[in-house]
Amino acid sequence: MPELGTLRRWVIGVDIGGTNLVVGVVPFEGGAPLSLRSASTEGKRGPDAVVEDIGAMADAVVDEALDRHGGGRDRIAGVGIGCPGPLDLVRGRVIVTPNLGWNDYPIRDRIAERLGLRATLDNDANCATYGEWWQGAGRGARSMAGVTIGTGIGGGLVLEGRLLRGASGTAGEFGHTTIDFTGRRCACGNYGCLEAYASGPNIAARAREGIEVGYESSILDLVDGDLSAITALTVYDALLLGDRYAREVMLETARILGAGVANIVNMFNPEVIVVVGGVTRAGEHLFTPLRAEVKRRAFPTAVRACRIVPGELGQAAGVVGAAGVFVTDGGVAE
Repeated sequence: MPELGTLRRWVIGVDIGGTNLVVGVVPFEGGAPLSLRSASTEGKRGPDAVVEDIGAMADAVVDEALDRHGGGRDRIAGVGIGCPGPLDLVRGRVIVTPNLGWNDYPIRDRIAERLGLRATLDNDANCATYGEWWQGAGRGARSMAGVTIGTGIGGGLVLEGRLLRGASGTAGEFGHTTIDFTGRRCACGNYGCLEAYASGPNIAARAREGIEVGYESSILDLVDGDLSAITALTVYDALLLGDRYAREVMLETARILGAGVANIVNMFNPEVIVVVGGVTRAGEHLFTPLRAEVKRRAFPTAVRACRIVPGELGQAAGVVGAAGVFVTDGGVAE
């Protein structure tokens, strides 16, 4: 076995989502996680309880990686954290998380104290974007936008190898761009946000609303008649069964997302837009009409220069990106 001084360092990546926590150990120089675990976020128990869950998961993935690859806990250089926001990146605090109900919480320092490690904090969507740029579908691009679709819709921008965070750390909040100024109320308090139509829970809500007014669909059979049990995954499952209404819901979702992505194409003219999240399982049922809507709405020269693709890293994107942010902004290789 090599001497400890010759062993490569690792970083713990933490991805806090509105629904799931994902924690992993990532090589300092990049690559697939050496170990990875996920669990329900259960954010309503409060942030202290979630920090303790993260601590236990981090201990477990580190032990697993050490068992496989050798060395001691001094291999861990630090921890990168991705969390929903808005965030105060200077002080390492959550300002507010609409989908978790947390306010003014020192998430970076609490996790750093629990693990006894230096830590960095960034927006969860920024981290997923950075992960896909660093090790995923955006490798090699000089400019890339990420769109993350889950409990909410987030986003991020990488320009010349650096995350664009903006004056107050909230750049890339694509989910809270307005697509209908008199539209549906969003969890952020605004009306007509992209997130209010095309996030996972709101895809389910739109499907449920159609069934309530009389659309026939096998979606209802998949949940044993319980409308409240419909999720975006239920819509996807019905789509695979050939359900016509599920196909209509997905087509409308693709067009809504296409309108939002066209705004990104026109504003930032990126080389690549990477879409991350469970909705990408719909494959070309999503991407073909999405790309067509972008082509219809955005400047032709910008559309021709931009690839719109699904992410490659799956649930590991946020973990890999959070670790990458630590490497870039807070880490020192030894």
